[in-house]
Amino acid sequence: MSDDRVAAPTNQRRISQRGIATRERILEAANRLMFVRGVNATTLDDVREASQTSKSQLYHHFADKQELVRALVKYRGALVLQRERGGLERLRSFSGLVRWRNALVQANSLNNGKYGCGLGSMALELSDQDEQARSMLSETFTAWEKLISDGLHRMRDSGALRQDADPEKLATGLMAALQGGYLLANAAHNIAPMEVALDMALEHIKSFLVQPSGEPTH
Repeated sequence: MSDDRVAAPTNQRRISQRGIATRERILEAANRLMFVRGVNATTLDDVREASQTSKSQLYHHFADKQELVRALVKYRGALVLQRERGGLERLRSFSGLVRWRNALVQANSLNNGKYGCGLGSMALELSDQDEQARSMLSETFTAWEKLISDGLHRMRDSGALRQDADPEKLATGLMAALQGGYLLANAAHNIAPMEVALDMALEHIKSFLVQPSGEPTH
């Protein structure tokens, strides 16, 4: 009897693992399709075909498209924040900001600037359609912006930035330049506008740098 009692939970865990894998496969397929086509132009049938799942499997995990899209907002947000933590959690210098800028531009250049920011494009489509999705996206952008402002705070605390620098305002300006750059690069299918927008925002931050002598830069 003891063997039977042990075997049942193991089987339940195995089924649960299969369910988790199926749900992940659906989200991965939806993420790929909706990044390229957009949310509104992607149907559940498109996702089902791309994820190689049956209708019963799809609807078992997501009751309708709205539920799938909300799950995707969370999924995509987690991916972006994981990526951004890698470049921003240890940010302590202006050269670190430049490396962060270069990595984003290089990644976007792989698509010739097309498709824009995965989060920004969803915000454009969903903000007037789904309040819950809009709120989730806003929270993710706030967390992303805070990674930047935290790095700028570390720069100010270490004496790299002048004391009159406002990390929150500088982070907002940099995020606005990034998202605007993504949008213009997408429209042009060229990353040049993104480079210009980011470089101008970084030049503004650079104006608050303190030289090794302790004198502010000009």
